Amino acid sequence: MSTKDPCKQFACKLQKCLKENVYQPARCEEVIEELRQCCIKHASESLVCDGIDTSKPYEHNTIDYRKSTKRI
Repeated sequence: MSTKDPCKQFACKLQKCLKENVYQPARCEEVIEELRQCCIKHASESLVCDGIDTSKPYEHNTIDYRKSTKRI
């Protein structure tokens, strides 16, 4: 018997966001946080959450190239 993964919808939403934003996590912070919050609640029930650190808010260490190349 298979059960629905409660966080799968957020993982799919994150994949879509990353694809639409040239795989720059800085542009998907809200979606990443939604997934993290879901994993806080459902880590034991969700395969999607395996390996996600829920102990602290997400902090990216990448550069948003679109923002860094804007003219001042």
